[in-house]
Amino acid sequence: MWQIILAAGWPIWPLIFASVVALAIIGERAIALRENIVTPQNLLPELQAWLAKGGVTKETIGKLEQHSPLGQVFASALANSKNSREVTKEAIEESGRAVAHKLERYLSTLGTIATVAPLLGLLGTVIGMVELFGAFTNTGHDIAQFARGISVALYNTAAGIVVAVPAMIAYRYFRSKVDGLLVDMEQQAIKLVEIIHGERK
Repeated sequence: MWQIILAAGWPIWPLIFASVVALAIIGERAIALRENIVTPQNLLPELQAWLAKGGVTKETIGKLEQHSPLGQVFASALANSKNSREVTKEAIEESGRAVAHKLERYLSTLGTIATVAPLLGLLGTVIGMVELFGAFTNTGHDIAQFARGISVALYNTAAGIVVAVPAMIAYRYFRSKVDGLLVDMEQQAIKLVEIIHGERK
């Protein structure tokens, strides 16, 4: 591996850095976007049971905010439960936007890496081609420099693709997952509003 890095030249280092960042983001988002962490399915039934027993206190609302992203949305609904249905829904929408922003954290960086990696590979290709053509002189050509130019061009082209493809797949996957989680949260929040205002038992 080290020999490949040496053969690829200095243009490979930005791609190595981008790949490390991409792997870190993929690992972090894979853990953070698990359904049982973001939208635990047992939270709404538990909350419904608490409401049936006599309501929810400010202390419970505080704990709910720290429980999960879905709990944060539920907490905003409960904090405005004495207001009209429209006000409650507005509070849910505001907290929902904040939660969506948290769920989408680092995804723009991952998308940028997926877009920029092929360009970094292309930069390495151009630099390799410059070295390649620099091998030809009036007195002949330098075979070692010619070979190095080819290796720099090819290795960087390949590295750019290798970094970009998994990053783009992961970006698309996590974007889709976030959209699905937000839809689930919205549906559960609507059920909670109906429960609070006596439209659902």
